[in-house]
Amino acid sequence: MDVLLGTTLALSTCTAQAEFKIRYFLKKKDGKFVSSFGENEWLWPQDPFMVDQTLYVPLIAIRANPKIEGPFKFEIAGHKFARIRNFEGADPNHWVVDYIDLTPGIPNGVKAFATTSVVYRDHVYYYPLYSAAENGLTILGNILARIPTNRLEDPVGAIAYLTRDGHWEKDPAPEKLRVVIGAAASEMSVRYHSDQRKWIAVYMSIRNNGDQMLYQTADALEGPWNEPQILIWSIPEVDRSSPRYDKNNFCYAGKEHPEFAREGHLVVTYVCNSYEDFEKDSSFIRKNLFLYRPVVENPMH
Repeated sequence: MDVLLGTTLALSTCTAQAEFKIRYFLKKKDGKFVSSFGENEWLWPQDPFMVDQTLYVPLIAIRANPKIEGPFKFEIAGHKFARIRNFEGADPNHWVVDYIDLTPGIPNGVKAFATTSVVYRDHVYYYPLYSAAENGLTILGNILARIPTNRLEDPVGAIAYLTRDGHWEKDPAPEKLRVVIGAAASEMSVRYHSDQRKWIAVYMSIRNNGDQMLYQTADALEGPWNEPQILIWSIPEVDRSSPRYDKNNFCYAGKEHPEFAREGHLVVTYVCNSYEDFEKDSSFIRKNLFLYRPVVENPMH
């Protein structure tokens, strides 16, 4: 079986009777499956958002690096938006996709820019994963960035970052950046809950290979955020007592989906992968299809 090193698209729909349908679309070129985003590079999607009826899909550009140790021989090469003005066609492979390069406006320490996207008033806010060590100072966590909605077509030069003194700067020194959430999450969610008048951030712990799902609340996007609370105490894929456990498993990408939630519940998902070489026919991820796909949970909150 060929492994597609890229992304594919699916469309999900819901009816008034709470019926759910998902349709998957694979893209082909010259008789082979290819990525839905990008032809000569890997473009991995993050948290999409909509402004003025235009869909934006933030993407991380990835390039292969065979010199990296371990099974994941790739590194971050840049950041982009896929802009889709018309997504009404039934087949997303026929959508017209334009690409907007963000890379010149993003500091080197940003490993994932749109870990989550929040359209609020006249800006779109993001919580980039930032990691840098410079002059004896180590910074690790999720910082806060924003782009005016009227600059999404030309965002370079308009991306601003929140500093420790509460100001927004376009090119701050690393030591001036404020770590807003200490999760150091590469994927997460931040969503507003009007019933509580709170913003809720949901993400996976980076400890013990992602053995718990956590959440924090705040009155404002800038914080202050309260101390992390446990939303899911134990993740089966990294729990030694679970039949889903394997020593090479790790879990990440915890996030909530309020569009599916009802009556005080959160609907959340997470994903687990394996450190084991996927090219081995005997690898755990090839024999267990529950890995590397979203797991849905419905905890109370």
